[in-house]
Amino acid sequence: MTDDASTPILTRDGAVATLRLNRPRHLNRIEPPDLAAIAVALREVDADPAIRVMVFTGTGRAFSAGYHLGDLAERSDAAVTTGGPELSFEDVGLLLENCRVPTICRLNGGVYGGSTDLALCCDFRIGIDSMEMFMPAARLGIHYYPSGMVRYASRLGLNAAKRLFLTADKLTAPELLAIGYLTQMQTAETLDAAVAALAERLAAMAPLAVQGMKRALNEIARGEFDAAGCAARAKASQASEDVKEGLAAYREKRAPVFRGR
Repeated sequence: MTDDASTPILTRDGAVATLRLNRPRHLNRIEPPDLAAIAVALREVDADPAIRVMVFTGTGRAFSAGYHLGDLAERSDAAVTTGGPELSFEDVGLLLENCRVPTICRLNGGVYGGSTDLALCCDFRIGIDSMEMFMPAARLGIHYYPSGMVRYASRLGLNAAKRLFLTADKLTAPELLAIGYLTQMQTAETLDAAVAALAERLAAMAPLAVQGMKRALNEIARGEFDAAGCAARAKASQASEDVKEGLAAYREKRAPVFRGR
């Protein structure tokens, strides 16, 4: 087998960007150089107004095996939590959660460790029915970083978060759908069509409204709601060309064409 592994790859197709983890031989484990590559890709997406949706996925039979445990074993000071001089895993999660555009995690296979949180950072998670997930932090003696625990509890509820963190239980796709970890469960054959359909739907919505509401909803989930900022974005949206187009399209019974302004 040829090892053509690389840092994550960002591609674009119209309004949809795709960020793909690319270490299939090692189940797309995330190594220190990958953190910087993911951060660069996310900043590129944020800076390009033509991009309206981002899909996050992996190469091969797994989404990701999580952060490279060898690095943690060799470096007790490896950057995991935010606040230090080195880009941390937590920093990258925050960048992904706060990405300007809606994000879809295409879970092409199993997701483990820290990558379970990267999937939660995305706005939607579509996974195959044979996938599994587990968070082995307690089994490894690792105390998880703060923002990841907030995400787990706010998105999945306290009971599910405690089960996943404290017992290291392995959950199957139907269980993940039941607790809200998966937005949709698909077969391997229908996965791409489902992801494409959701991406197309999101890309067709008014960008200013979608991006502003995404930001507000994430703030609410974290308990950090900026009501004044939300009100300002709502007011700006009301005065936008997109509102005029949306209302005109509704009256004329046609699909709107939004420009993001």
